[in-house]
Amino acid sequence: MVTRPAVAEGLWAWTPGRGLAPAPERTAGGRLLVADSWLLRDGRVRAYARHQERFSRSCGDCGGPEPRRLTAFWQDVTAALPRTGEWFPRVELAAGSLELRLLLRPAPPLGTGVRLWAAGQSDPRTVPRRKGPDLDTLARVRRRATGEGAEEAVLIARSGTVLESATAGVLWWEDDTLCLPPPRLPVLPSVTSGLVQERALCSGLRIAHRERTVAELEGREVWLVNALHGIRPVTGWVGRPMRVPPADRAGEWRTWLDSVMEPLPAG
Repeated sequence: MVTRPAVAEGLWAWTPGRGLAPAPERTAGGRLLVADSWLLRDGRVRAYARHQERFSRSCGDCGGPEPRRLTAFWQDVTAALPRTGEWFPRVELAAGSLELRLLLRPAPPLGTGVRLWAAGQSDPRTVPRRKGPDLDTLARVRRRATGEGAEEAVLIARSGTVLESATAGVLWWEDDTLCLPPPRLPVLPSVTSGLVQERALCSGLRIAHRERTVAELEGREVWLVNALHGIRPVTGWVGRPMRVPPADRAGEWRTWLDSVMEPLPAG
């Protein structure tokens, strides 16, 4: 017998004491104060508790629901998530109403590499360290990159320093050193980047925070990392003639990242 998800695909609104119920169509869309999402594969996810912690912290930063309410919301979400199939759930805190919601959607096809728009995009975000308020803006950036024949766009500071992409953190290798932008720059605290850095430290590898322009990444093994695709090495730069070396490290690291997926906790 096939196990059916507790809730179906779509948007679900949460009410204390009553749990999740289908959200009225009029509530779909609109600006989000906070959002968080992750890959769910047959009931397994990477660093689920860290996504919960980041979402809860972000809610606190913008005057969202109290911790007890957030804990109850997450308990209901956890119980409702499907234990079969590939999904890309998103939890949301809506602007205005402060409604907590779950958007349950199938996972899109996962990428093993990515073409980056090398022109760079000046960072258009209003709240760069909190996921949610700028999702629509970043979606437009991605559409621009797609129109140029790429799949992602790099966000850059006024100085030209690489920050991250529209949907992922940027990591790169300089010899045997794993590099990333300094944390003082306006970058989202990436759960997946944190996992990769921890593994590098446990493996005795050096980590360095460095400011680099797009041009200075030429000839480097560059990765985009996020909760959906995991690690995607850059396989090409669009709009600028830049050398791309073989992604010698990416395969083994992708295998490791898949191995750290754990079953959802009991709801």
